[in-house]
Amino acid sequence: MRKRILAYRWLLLIAAIVVVLDQVSKAWIVARLPIGPYGEAGAIPVVRGFLYLIHVDNTGAAWSLFTGRSLLLAVLAAATLGAIFIWRHALGLRAAGAQVSFGLLCGGIVGNLADRLRHGHVIDFIDFHFGRYIYPTFNIADCGICVGVGLYLLQSLRKTN
Repeated sequence: MRKRILAYRWLLLIAAIVVVLDQVSKAWIVARLPIGPYGEAGAIPVVRGFLYLIHVDNTGAAWSLFTGRSLLLAVLAAATLGAIFIWRHALGLRAAGAQVSFGLLCGGIVGNLADRLRHGHVIDFIDFHFGRYIYPTFNIADCGICVGVGLYLLQSLRKTN
């Protein structure tokens, strides 16, 4: 059993790091910022006019899609984790590159799933402004998901060439 778990050590380690960073950062935001308005009022400026920390509760998915469907999104997240486990051999998860990709992805899924189960919504706090355009607010779990999927796609494209 230990040998089987060690075969996925990078995936598990990276997923754990993403979950811890995500949950600690969200706890820090909740402790320091009220659920805030968009814009500079009530935000913590990191780079004024570009990057702010704010507190947003999101019952939807990326770009607030499926708003109000937090339970459905929690079920989909759990099903996705189950599917990754079931098809781990087909996905090539014993390879180091795949473990990095899926460690980021799974850590992000677990981080947001923990929020949905605990709070009924996801806590978002990273807020980028590009002139008048404000990018949808996100969190560290979302970063893990996006970077993990992107890395896996790049790896998949390299294998076909």
